[in-house]
Amino acid sequence: MTSLYDKDYAYWAEEMAAKLQQRQFHELDIENLVEEIKDLSKRERDKLLSSLRLIIHHLLKWDYQPKKRSRSWQITIKRERNNIAFYLEDSPSLQKYLADDWLKKVYLNASLDATKETDLDFPLNCPYDITEVLNRDIELDESWESKF
Repeated sequence: MTSLYDKDYAYWAEEMAAKLQQRQFHELDIENLVEEIKDLSKRERDKLLSSLRLIIHHLLKWDYQPKKRSRSWQITIKRERNNIAFYLEDSPSLQKYLADDWLKKVYLNASLDATKETDLDFPLNCPYDITEVLNRDIELDESWESKF
């Protein structure tokens, strides 16, 4: 028999919230609630790692294509750094994903993204540490910009 969870997720979620609010604990779909709560943490982690990936992707383009630097790349890097700051403010436990082992994992995907976009080869190992990814100053050289 197909459960409400499988038939209509949105309705299931509303029903579970109502049952919790009404303290009808015996009517809760505990198995699926547990999975959903686990997934909440994963979604928050994935948002943080996605921002990290975008920053690295754009840092690679910034560093390996200096003549193509753009305000758009700069804005993306700054926006995603701000996003990470917001994620950490809401969930400080996400800080553990800003470690070397996660940086290495994210770098693999970010470098593949940058390679697909630029046709350039990037280092096999991440050339950045987490402090550089999150804090390095990224400013357009105004003298360079005025030449175009």
